[in-house]
Amino acid sequence: MIDAVLLIAFGGPTRPEEIRPFLVNVTRGRGIPSERVEEVARHYERIRGASPLNELTFKQAAALSARLERDGIALPVFVGMRNWHPYLTDTLREMTEKRCRRALGIILSSLQTEASWERYQENVAEARAKIGADAPEVVYAAPWFDHPRFIEAVADRARAALESVPVAERPGTPLVFTAHSVAVAMAQGSPYVQQLTLASRLVADCLGHGRWAIAYQSRSGNPREPWLEPDIGEVIRELARDGVRDVVVVPIGFVADHVEVLYDLDVEAREIAGTSGVGFHRARAVNDHPAFIAMLADLVKRGLAGG
Repeated sequence: MIDAVLLIAFGGPTRPEEIRPFLVNVTRGRGIPSERVEEVARHYERIRGASPLNELTFKQAAALSARLERDGIALPVFVGMRNWHPYLTDTLREMTEKRCRRALGIILSSLQTEASWERYQENVAEARAKIGADAPEVVYAAPWFDHPRFIEAVADRARAALESVPVAERPGTPLVFTAHSVAVAMAQGSPYVQQLTLASRLVADCLGHGRWAIAYQSRSGNPREPWLEPDIGEVIRELARDGVRDVVVVPIGFVADHVEVLYDLDVEAREIAGTSGVGFHRARAVNDHPAFIAMLADLVKRGLAGG
């Protein structure tokens, strides 16, 4: 029987002095040049020297806890991070001390690859091994990229962004759905691209919006490896060459407005749009949108029912 919920997220620095230690954790063993690491550190510094990811994840946890309580479900909701405090090991240790025996793990990544799902599960297994036999078992919610309430939340965010486009331009304004680029070899061994394509189509259908495209962003790996394309910057430039006046960017691959949204889109992609003569409109991530919280609650209910 499930007696707790564990939200599993990437983690992020909460103060300027945490930026570089955090990036050391993230890049360890990945062969990323030190110049690139320092470049990313400056991205964090430009967005007030911290990531809002931790704060937003705890808001999601609090909203989920309140929703479950409203629905008559008394389960504690915990947050564990892969790369920063509260680390998964620390959270699972706390859960052990509170005598949690079986937790439903919800990975806060909408799309599946080895990097976005399997590594999280491996990190949970490693954390449990450190704690020992008393550590709670963790079972995982199923993939939720096409869950109707997630689609509803993304569509609502996209709709709000579209409303900032002049009325006459809206029907022809392209929606560009973005997700983190990953190595082509990794993508080929996962349903990542197929899930992104289906989720994007479902959102566009929900909005009744026929013009949409997919782009990738935030490439961070070995520069000699092929990664998923097209990049968001190139898509914006191509749309500009086609005479597009406005673009709405929808970060469907991210569930929180963290650095890869606040910098890679709001700064870099916006600058490209500006120099290309294109109006840039960015949909917010789902964050703690009520429909997204309802989706998390539904995942818990399914877990309790054994689904």
